[in-house]
Amino acid sequence: MTRTRRVVVLDYGSGNVHSAAKAVERAGAEVEVTSDRSAALEADGLLVPGVGAFKAVMDQLRAVRGDEIIDRRLAGGRHVLGICVGMQVLFERGVERGSDTEGLGEWPGVVTELPAPVLPHMGWNTVTPDEGSVLFDGIADERFYFVHSYAAQSWSLDVMPPFPKPRLTWAEHGGPFLAAVENGPLSATQFHPEKSADAGIRLLSNWLGSLD
Repeated sequence: MTRTRRVVVLDYGSGNVHSAAKAVERAGAEVEVTSDRSAALEADGLLVPGVGAFKAVMDQLRAVRGDEIIDRRLAGGRHVLGICVGMQVLFERGVERGSDTEGLGEWPGVVTELPAPVLPHMGWNTVTPDEGSVLFDGIADERFYFVHSYAAQSWSLDVMPPFPKPRLTWAEHGGPFLAAVENGPLSATQFHPEKSADAGIRLLSNWLGSLD
């Protein structure tokens, strides 16, 4: 019998923590919403949601030492999943409304405004997963729910063997942007799985199945 995974949804003031927690519960996990350092470090998985501006999310994360928690987990090979702005802050910098803010720097690159005539990019969109994606196993042809005006629009991290090549999933709105990244223990989605109906729950279930 498969062990129930324990997941902490990092509570640092972001608006969608409880809807994210309910979605992870539906996917089959035991979930705690907290900013407690010990609980966040010891859980099988850490989910980092994010709603709002890049700078505000970074300020809130640092206020509860979430940046240290994420870095510590990844240094130990422990799984982390970022959602929406929780994905964006994993990059080096975010440029938003004239504000250039340092991110967590787990991945190189800058989050910038999408070159689209209509923003925000709001609603359902298709994605193009990389071959061998774990997150999108069985749901590669599904649509997912996006609400954002900014995204990472390029990828420059070179990974050398024996480390596995990151799996990149792309979407389009005015141009290509990263819809998801799977990079060892660190994964993220620009869309909201908790708002993406059954496909989102399946993606979270796929993520839970990858936790070791």
